[in-house]
Amino acid sequence: MLVGRSHECDYPPGLSHLPVLTAPARALAADPAGIDAAVKAQMAGGQALYRLDTALLAGLRPDLILTQDLCHVCSIDLAAVRAVAAAMDPRPAVLSLNPDTLEAVVEDVLTVGRAIGHERQAREAIVVLRDRMNRAGDHVNPYLDGPSVAFLEWTEPLFVGGHWTPQLIERAGGRHPLNPTVATEGSGSASGPQAAWRKAGKSVGVPPRVLVAMRPERIIIAPCGRTLDQARNDARALSEQPWWRELPAVRSGHVALVDGNQMFNRPGPRLVDAYEWLVGWLNDRPDLIPPGFPWELMH
Repeated sequence: MLVGRSHECDYPPGLSHLPVLTAPARALAADPAGIDAAVKAQMAGGQALYRLDTALLAGLRPDLILTQDLCHVCSIDLAAVRAVAAAMDPRPAVLSLNPDTLEAVVEDVLTVGRAIGHERQAREAIVVLRDRMNRAGDHVNPYLDGPSVAFLEWTEPLFVGGHWTPQLIERAGGRHPLNPTVATEGSGSASGPQAAWRKAGKSVGVPPRVLVAMRPERIIIAPCGRTLDQARNDARALSEQPWWRELPAVRSGHVALVDGNQMFNRPGPRLVDAYEWLVGWLNDRPDLIPPGFPWELMH
């Protein structure tokens, strides 16, 4: 059913033959600081970050266009997609996904299933995902005050994770003090089975002195859109900062590098793999970590 994809859509394997409809508007630097500066400059100037091959899209004649409007740094402009769709004949439906919580990510499986006429299969997939999460959660002691975690979604400048990431960390038994979840109005403490009513905001930029003051017991470096090899290089640059060795997690050897491009950053089913890994690593249960999960300890 899939006739085209974005340049970022590389999972599951076996879809590389499909036409690629998007591309970065310009080449970016390789280092985090350079990427950040270039993105900010383009956005400040009102320039698009990505190009859409409208002629190729029209030629594919899709019935449905799936896109997202969650992160403006990572997505084609939604208005531009709708404008292209409006000019096509026949006009395709446009479904933009904008999940900002774990529950919304799971619900999007059903949303897409309905849109493509496979609601039953979508419901079956959701049952499997929720069962995996429940089984992993059985290994978390809700009465223990777990380790403080700093999840670094970007390294220069420093950004700590937001949206579903704090939810995953807290449900796995950790604490995420620099961007914690907050109970929504009218939900009480939203603890236990009501954890879905605790939400966090977007990722947050923090100066190094704030990270040092937090004294994290665990650090996860999973830069957005970066591979494990790139995360390794980013972490090496961080380790050269004079304040890095002051962090308790660094001193105790509890710094994890994760392929953020594949895990954590994308709002899809592999967030369940990320949750299982968190439960295993934060609770010292390596047997719970999914086989082949792309991570390593920083040395």
